[in-house]
Amino acid sequence: MSNRPVVFDLEENDPLPDVAAAQVVPELTSEPQTAALQQAAKMVAGKPSRLSRWFWSVIAALVGAVISVAAWDFASDLILRIPILGWAVTVALAVALGLALFMGLRELAALARLRRVDGLRRGADKAQGDLALANAYATRIDRFYSHREELFWGRARLAEQRHDLMDADAVLQLTEAELLVPLDAMALREVEAAARQVAMVTALVPLALADVVTALVSSMRMIRKVAEIYGGRGGFFSSWRLTRAVLSHLVATGAVAVGDDLLEPVLGGSVLSKLSRRFGEGLVNGALTARVGIAAMDVCRPMPFSQERKPKVRAVVKRALTGLFSKASQ
Repeated sequence: MSNRPVVFDLEENDPLPDVAAAQVVPELTSEPQTAALQQAAKMVAGKPSRLSRWFWSVIAALVGAVISVAAWDFASDLILRIPILGWAVTVALAVALGLALFMGLRELAALARLRRVDGLRRGADKAQGDLALANAYATRIDRFYSHREELFWGRARLAEQRHDLMDADAVLQLTEAELLVPLDAMALREVEAAARQVAMVTALVPLALADVVTALVSSMRMIRKVAEIYGGRGGFFSSWRLTRAVLSHLVATGAVAVGDDLLEPVLGGSVLSKLSRRFGEGLVNGALTARVGIAAMDVCRPMPFSQERKPKVRAVVKRALTGLFSKASQ
């Protein structure tokens, strides 16, 4: 190997690269492409096929039969071997069966309560322009809320004033103002709390699918609470049915889409250009949760909203998320 010095030519003969021709580096603060609640809504709203329903019904029946036979054989064999313990297990199984029947009756009562709310809503639609039907509807909804202590004074004012009104629309407006407006305020607080929770979890928890699970669970709990505020009863099947109804409506109408066009007027400025990716997704998911909550209020309310009292999505999002935005941006 030669030890003689090597001369390097430092002059560059090749032309310099054109900086303007370089590809644009994508910004990290672009609008989030996925929203957890959109995925959750599509998962819940999608109706299974008839073949799938038959399949799962048969599987559930087979599993129930196997469990029942196994429990009976276990109890009968235990009675033969250890009579005292066997009878104790038999009594426990009977108590469990009784509790299951009681829970089934509660689910049926909850479903019946939802149908009653639907009937009240249809009655409000039919009472438009008919004074007799409007007074009959006011009587029905007053009886429906007769057990609610927080509506005592509203029911008293309604009973005192509605007989002096000679217009059906005035009777319905008075009924809404005295009985439903206080419930609207309670429901809006639940919606805002759920929107804040979903936004915070999405922004602060980096775990995969944590935002989807949080959005789905929070939305189902919010819908259940909203239904209970308006007079529904909590139950697994009734809550699931109501959740599917709300999210199916949102998916069908395209209302589970939200972006900078909604958040920018609410929070000011070019929102998503100021936020990190996670916090931007949190705001989007929180706004979607607020939309789901307002849809739940519309579905669960025993009277359709009048134009002047229907809550605005932007106002709800502003109250629920403005504080989070200002704290995070400081």
